[in-house]
Amino acid sequence: MKIKSILARWVHVPIPYEKQHVSDFGRVASFDSVIVRIETECGIVGWGEAKEEVGSEGNSHGLTAIINRKFGPTLVGQDPRDINRLWEEMYSGCRGHYALREAHVFPILGRRGVSVSAISGIDMALWDILGKSLDAPVWRLLGGRKAPRMAAYASGGWADAQNIGRQLQGYVDAGGFKAVKMRVGVIDGDPVNSARRVHAAREALGPDIGIACDAHGTYTVAEAKRFCRLVEDCNLLWFEEPVTADDKRGMAEVRAATAIPIAAGESEFNRFDFRDLAELRAADVFQPDLAICGGISEAMRIGAIASAANIKLAPHLWTGALAFAAGMHVAAASPAGWLLEYSLGANPLLQELAVEQFTVSDGMLEIPERPGLGVTVREEFVQRHQVA
Repeated sequence: MKIKSILARWVHVPIPYEKQHVSDFGRVASFDSVIVRIETECGIVGWGEAKEEVGSEGNSHGLTAIINRKFGPTLVGQDPRDINRLWEEMYSGCRGHYALREAHVFPILGRRGVSVSAISGIDMALWDILGKSLDAPVWRLLGGRKAPRMAAYASGGWADAQNIGRQLQGYVDAGGFKAVKMRVGVIDGDPVNSARRVHAAREALGPDIGIACDAHGTYTVAEAKRFCRLVEDCNLLWFEEPVTADDKRGMAEVRAATAIPIAAGESEFNRFDFRDLAELRAADVFQPDLAICGGISEAMRIGAIASAANIKLAPHLWTGALAFAAGMHVAAASPAGWLLEYSLGANPLLQELAVEQFTVSDGMLEIPERPGLGVTVREEFVQRHQVA
């Protein structure tokens, strides 16, 4: 089996104004991602997804160029099933042969950022091909799933203090969710305003629904500590990205100052970033985004770090259907796999890109048995929304 072609396309899907939300990222007017298509000479097609930004929007010309003009040409003609070898060759570049021979990485400057995001989309598509070639779901190839269903939490929560309870209760009602996530941070101004919204949410939902809070890394260490003190009595599921990902020691300081679990990882690029979080004891929950962190291969390595450090794995799934499915497969197979994020915001790449729908019932998602990622891409959707 040989790779015939690799094509990456930036997909830009406008969101109707009435469905848009406003956060510290601004008004989210579109959902953007890079869709990767790899075709083999024997006709098997694998699909992957890469992201240029954690937020829903992003100018992805550079990411598509790296895939189409750098990595793609070097992989054509190679066996797509040699995923580990291809990953090492992409990550270490012209020194990939040393990495394979000497059994450790030799990365050049592309150790983070869009280079690793590009590897993510390709790696995902390679696993899709492998699963389809063996007529097996990816989770089976990763060692099997822990259970046929996994718990999911509803992710959204931008409303003000007067309306946040009603908004989150709507999420609970929509899929029987037992946990929800709301946004806090700089968008509220002073931490006391975020705390007021959290208290309103807890009062509306009662004691039995888990509430997670996401600050998108917008607090200083002092502000994050203050917020934690203000909401200590709300029994939060976790506090996500309290400070910027560049301040891992600051995050560890926040964690040491509170009993609230700390979650992080959507802004990290590979296993080494997560290793640092574990060694600094900065997080209780790892949240790799598989369209950013190096794909399925790297996410499994991150899951191993999590398991060794007694850290839970809850992938960041504010993504399109392909990265969502990839994260679901990894969480289902990883010993540390815990919760699945389910976007309740307008997300056309989750809701319209694939023929299949990911439906939450009684707060649970079925782990599908379809081959590969289990996603049938609507190619006309990709063509309609691709950026020239």
